[in-house]
Parts: sequence; C-alpha cells; structure tokens
Amino acid sequence: LALSEKFKAAGYDVIGTARSPEKADDLKALGVRVEQLDVTDPGSVNALAQRLDDLPLDFVINNAGIKGHETRDLAELDIEKLDMTLDVNTLGPLRVIQALFPNVRAGERKVFANISSKMGSMEMNTWGCCLGYRASKSALNSFTKTLAVDYADTGLVFVTMHPGYVQTDMNDGQGNITTAQSAEGLFKVISGLTVDDNGKYYDWKGKELPW
Repeated sequence: LALSEKFKAAGYDVIGTARSPEKADDLKALGVRVEQLDVTDPGSVNALAQRLDDLPLDFVINNAGIKGHETRDLAELDIEKLDMTLDVNTLGPLRVIQALFPNVRAGERKVFANISSKMGSMEMNTWGCCLGYRASKSALNSFTKTLAVDYADTGLVFVTMHPGYVQTDMNDGQGNITTAQSAEGLFKVISGLTVDDNGKYYDWKGKELPW
C-alpha cells in the first residue's frame, strides 16, 4: 500500500494487486488500478498476465511475504508447514517474474525488484531463528542473482531489497520504521536503478548487502 502510494504520488501509473480486491479499500482509495493476485496460485498469476496482455511495465515489485511457521526448538519444527513459506516468499515471486517477463522486457526501465530481507543473507545470519523464513529469502536471493546473470545482456535489471524492519501485520507492528519511511527509501533506490545495478542486493537506504 505504501509503495503504491509513493509511486502514484510520483506520477507513475500503478497497478496494485490483492488476494481479495473487494477488501482492498485503502488501495482502491489511492486511485490506482487494482487487480486480483494470489502468488501461490498459478491460475491467478496467469490470469493477471492475460488481463495485462501486452502492457509494457517499467517496474515489477514482488512484495508478497509471510513469516510462516517458526520455532527455535528443532524437535518442534513441523517441516511440512514450511511449504507455504517457500511457496509465498520464493516460488510466488518467480511465478510473477515468469508470467510478466514479456511485459517488463517491453518496458523502458525493465526492472524486477524482489522484496527480500537481510535475514536472507547467509553472511549476516549471526543470531539464528526463523529457519523457514530465512531459507525462503535466501532462495529468493539466489533466484534473483541467477536471473540477473542469465539475462545480463538484455537490459533487464533484477535486484533484491531489504525493506528494513518495518511496522507491519507480519510482526504485529513491532518494527522500527514505518511503512511510509520504508516506501520512501525503496522508491528512491528502485526508481534510480540502472543496468549497472543488475544482480545487486540493497537495503532500503541503498546500501549494498552481503549475500
């Protein structure tokens, strides 16, 4: 919502997505185009691509994410519950990238920005916790880096972004920055990306992070 508001205010034509558009009152109130999307449902992803048809897109920002099942006690870990975390956080963005690839390739800016987390950094993992969430973001980082290499000569830009510890429903509002602050920083970085940034991993202030 905050990202949509920021891009809209900057003059961009924004397409915001929601699993239940009929409930997305705040998003609709911004005056942006609202489309249905559930990143875990291939049919929903493909239907969005069909509705967008051949519309060129400058930026696709993959922002859907869940904390998912977590425990520090290995004996209590329900491995089967990690499927949903990986489906939303990792496979979901990849589905969207695949489906909207022609649209972004036809755009002027050609940017795929995947909202990851510094918790996806292997090097920065010094305090453990959140095994499934960390793994899902590390895998997202890996997908992004691989696509950046595979399409390096096309003008496409693939990046992953750490949005900060943001006050959202995911952490019950316990973050240390607001959604508006995060969106402000993310907007500055994403809107300024060039081909030289392809394959990079940045935080919301534009600082490059270690993998």
